[in-house]
Amino acid sequence: MNNKTSMILVFSHELTATQTDDAKESLGVCNFIKMSQTLQDKWSNVLPELSDLDEFITDFEKFIKTNVKMGDVVLVQGDFGATYGVVNFCKKNGIKAVYATTKRVIKERIVGDKVVKNSVFEHVRFREYR
Repeated sequence: MNNKTSMILVFSHELTATQTDDAKESLGVCNFIKMSQTLQDKWSNVLPELSDLDEFITDFEKFIKTNVKMGDVVLVQGDFGATYGVVNFCKKNGIKAVYATTKRVIKERIVGDKVVKNSVFEHVRFREYR
């Protein structure tokens, strides 16, 4: 990777500081490219009524094409079907696509007569789609 590697975010959330640090350290990322708010809203709200996502993902393919350069990486996570389509687009075009892996840490506390469990997801690493 070169020292000007970008991570293009096709992702429903904000990156955590741990994810940002890991992307810089493990993938050589120095720049993060976010989607516009319009695209972000669209990615975060895939209509379940759509029977086919080919047309839906064209805006994300255009976003990637416009912003990607050799050696960049695309973080793709979201709706399973939309993610599958965008990852396939990346693979067909020789673009490295990754996703974030996490471990779940269960924290329990007693509140009165109840045991309350909270699941906290902690970033572990980025893994390339294969």
